[in-house]
Amino acid sequence: MCAQNKPTRMELTRLKHQYQIAERGHKLLKDKRDEMVRQFMIYIKKNKSLREEIETKLTEALKHFSIAESKMGEDLVTEALLCPERTSDVVINWVNMMNVNIPHFEFKASDQTQKLPYGFAFTSGELDRSVLDVIELLPLMLELAEAEKTCNLLADEIEKTRRRVNALEHVVIPETKRNIKYITMRLEENERAATTRLMKVKDMMLNEN
Repeated sequence: MCAQNKPTRMELTRLKHQYQIAERGHKLLKDKRDEMVRQFMIYIKKNKSLREEIETKLTEALKHFSIAESKMGEDLVTEALLCPERTSDVVINWVNMMNVNIPHFEFKASDQTQKLPYGFAFTSGELDRSVLDVIELLPLMLELAEAEKTCNLLADEIEKTRRRVNALEHVVIPETKRNIKYITMRLEENERAATTRLMKVKDMMLNEN
């Protein structure tokens, strides 16, 4: 690589400028990587907490549903749940986190006072509990999906940033330093050679006189 760099002061100035940029870029990328790792750990903990909460609520909902089905029978349960009372939508927004677009899922349910899609005459309290548990689960499941997607996106970006940091740290910066050292030594050699020639010329002129 050194042989490709011309030993001139202009090239030395260019390489020193390149070295400064590489050093600044290396620091910024390391700071970005460290902050992304910190955010990644936060989302990993959030992911774990949400999974545990959802599994607990889902277990409870399935338990109440099984009891309701055993009391009411499968046909009555199916009939009770046949016509949903509420509608819901999911709005997806994107938030920029250190040049990574992170999804934010917003759950919107129709504003109705009646949460249960059936009357109470022929249904059991266990079915009510099961349906209400599932209604509470929907926003949590969206939050979990958001956390998992964020973890995946951050993990990809952390890996890309890590490769860039390593490339700067182990290739670009050391190579630029070697090139600066090489050109500096060549310029010093040229200056010494020029000084030696001038001294010889001076001695020759003095001897002629």
